[in-house]
Amino acid sequence: MTFSGKRILLIIGGGIAAYKSLDLIRRLRERGALVRCVMTGAAQQFVTPLAVGALSADHVFTDLFDRQDEQDVGHIRLSREADMIVVAPATADLMAKLANGLANDLASAVLLATDKPVVMAPAMNPKMWTHPATRRNHATLEKDGVAFVGPNKGEMAESGEAGEGRMAEPLEIVAAIEARLDTRPKPLAGRRIIVTSGPTHEPIDPVRYIANRSSGKQGHAIAAALARLGADVRLVSGPVGIPDPAGIDTIHVESAREMRDAVEGLLPADAAVFVAAVADWRTANSADEKIKKVPGDGPPTLQMVENPDILATIGHHRNRPYLVVGFAAETQNIVANAETKLKKKGVDFIVANDVSAAGGAMGGDRNRVKIVSRTGVEAWPDMSKDEVAARLADVIAERLKTVAV
Repeated sequence: MTFSGKRILLIIGGGIAAYKSLDLIRRLRERGALVRCVMTGAAQQFVTPLAVGALSADHVFTDLFDRQDEQDVGHIRLSREADMIVVAPATADLMAKLANGLANDLASAVLLATDKPVVMAPAMNPKMWTHPATRRNHATLEKDGVAFVGPNKGEMAESGEAGEGRMAEPLEIVAAIEARLDTRPKPLAGRRIIVTSGPTHEPIDPVRYIANRSSGKQGHAIAAALARLGADVRLVSGPVGIPDPAGIDTIHVESAREMRDAVEGLLPADAAVFVAAVADWRTANSADEKIKKVPGDGPPTLQMVENPDILATIGHHRNRPYLVVGFAAETQNIVANAETKLKKKGVDFIVANDVSAAGGAMGGDRNRVKIVSRTGVEAWPDMSKDEVAARLADVIAERLKTVAV
């Protein structure tokens, strides 16, 4: 595992986003990382060393001139013992100090003394982020090899303030750290891969729609796993309640027709993985106004029409990717239904999963799938959706080995 035994030095800067650092520590530790923390004086105005130490299970370092910590030149030791340094939140002040070589407190001294990779998650008011001085410092740090995650757009802590400046969410930062720590070969480097994920919503009227229980967890995990192997991934996502995978271009759509158009617009590609649970039908005409209940009339009759078959469209497309992978969510006759789908859709293999009450995959965190191809059926054991994604990414990389980039 990427994080197992890795030593992360987390520098917590002074900003309201410092509260997110507590969740970041937890996320890193649950993945097996060893987390040691440095807090600036300003950071201690927002979260306490006691809370940070409790979550990291280690001493929290705060003072460049601490007699005990510095008796063995502690700031140098801290900077060299880590596998990576993460700054979250990275304030405008911390960015400016490192960009200009200042080291007048423990955090800036550690950053200047390190020879390890540095990841920064900026967090500041939008006006501060777009100020020419901050833009210069950002460009300088990127040129020096510092990796950035965020900032994101959204509401600020200050009332009435919004824009680009929110610190990336802890899981986004975890993904960015993982990408920097992952030194494995990148067999999908140079490959362009399309992934669809989540449900589609087919409108009945302005407040109602037809949908399914897909959470997008499996599709998003597959997109992230392919990206970790070096692929240029384009994710087309229906409406989901989970964040976009960090660093992956994501197109958000609502309906099956929007998803089809988005996928076709991304062709050509080396591979396409259709994980989305696309609604098979939609209403022939969605109402412009909310359909009102009329006492005594009973429910309205909805005339249904078939949605476009995105998988079959791409499977038989003139710009068909070399490798097309479909998913089949079934509640009965899992393999037989997947084999029928394989023949009709023009795909290379189907990932079939049981979403009945017994299978329980749709919306959950685990999956048990069967890979159905023209050469037979391969049953995979029960795994987390992240594990399924990693294994499928390896299969796709193996299949694309013989295809010229």
